[in-house]
Amino acid sequence: MKQRIISSLIMLPLLVFLYVGGGPLYCIGLVVMAIGLHEFYTAFNNIGHSPIKELGYLYAIMIFLINIFSWNKESYAVGMYLTFVIGIVYVLLHRADVMDLIITFSGIFYVCLCFNYIIRLFDMGEKGYLYVWLIFIISFATDIFAYFIGRRFGSHKLIPSVSPKKTIEGSMGGVVASVVFSVLFGLIFKLQIGPIFLVGLLGSAVAQMGDLIASSIKRYVGIKDFGRLIPGHGGILDRFDSVLLVAPYVYLILSLFAV
Repeated sequence: MKQRIISSLIMLPLLVFLYVGGGPLYCIGLVVMAIGLHEFYTAFNNIGHSPIKELGYLYAIMIFLINIFSWNKESYAVGMYLTFVIGIVYVLLHRADVMDLIITFSGIFYVCLCFNYIIRLFDMGEKGYLYVWLIFIISFATDIFAYFIGRRFGSHKLIPSVSPKKTIEGSMGGVVASVVFSVLFGLIFKLQIGPIFLVGLLGSAVAQMGDLIASSIKRYVGIKDFGRLIPGHGGILDRFDSVLLVAPYVYLILSLFAV
């Protein structure tokens, strides 16, 4: 119980800022990205790689500046280009090798760009904060119901080589729960049900993919958790593994339907 209380206290500021938005959200976003990058890069340190951490932090700061000063969307690409050029210089000066550069940018894509879609969703008009909550509803409903249904009814392994405890039955239960809770959320707040249904349906699959990707990375580098920041839950990436992939998917679908 003590661990759960501590975990809740750590997560509370993020939940508050997700409601407030603006500068406070951009600031907490920068902190979360920095911690996530640190966890990601440190994981690969365990198997002898040396990602260029300062490049990841630099791009996180660029995202923060772009958001807080409301620069145009092309600024993300410009920032990525500048970061890549600096990375090439590191390789040419033999301060890093090509694999280190690949891991560095994998972290930037996985942590910075994916998390930034939470902020971009928030900025999608007056209902933006509802779309952000939808990400967490999809992720948490999928995780919780996939676990309990899989534990009770699961008999067919999903991908045992990556996550031995996950089952097909649990996966399907997570999808159903995601759809139900997403549609209920949409009805309560008078959102367009068509796009919300699609978001809940495929978003659950994306959430589970994010969980499996995180599990694959941890298995590859030989660790159990990315960090120990959140007692009982590991690090930031352990808590946000599914959320990170769901965020850009939700943004894409809602943008296509122009909600």
